[in-house]
Amino acid sequence: MAYLWTKSIHLLFVMAWVASVFYLPRTLVNLAEATEAGEPEAVRARLLLMGRRLYKFGHMMFGFAFLAGLLLWQGYRVFPMHFGQIGGGWLHAKLGLVAVLLAYFTWCGRWVKAIEKGAAPGSSKKWRLWNELPILLLFGIIFLVLAKPF
Repeated sequence: MAYLWTKSIHLLFVMAWVASVFYLPRTLVNLAEATEAGEPEAVRARLLLMGRRLYKFGHMMFGFAFLAGLLLWQGYRVFPMHFGQIGGGWLHAKLGLVAVLLAYFTWCGRWVKAIEKGAAPGSSKKWRLWNELPILLLFGIIFLVLAKPF
């Protein structure tokens, strides 16, 4: 039962983190469009505030998801539960994709901070293209978790 609770908590925080991973680059698209359209400074300030808060929220959710995942990974030592296949190549590949997704999220967050300090946001088209990367990474992560192909 402890395994199911821990796994449910892990999935909850993963979903919250992934929501912030998907929305943070969308905030950058909106910032670029606001700059291109010459929107008032208040609009830009609101988008930057949203971006900062989303970045902070995402990091907190990642931290909680990481702790719950670590407990699941090491749980066979803590809780008497059945894990099935605990490790293997699929887990290393999944963690590699999660690391790439975290690097992407961090990179987007640093862009929000750079724009706040005066850097040009770039084109909205560029950010729209970058906005698609997390979908591909998440698909790979989900496939590896469900299929455990190796």
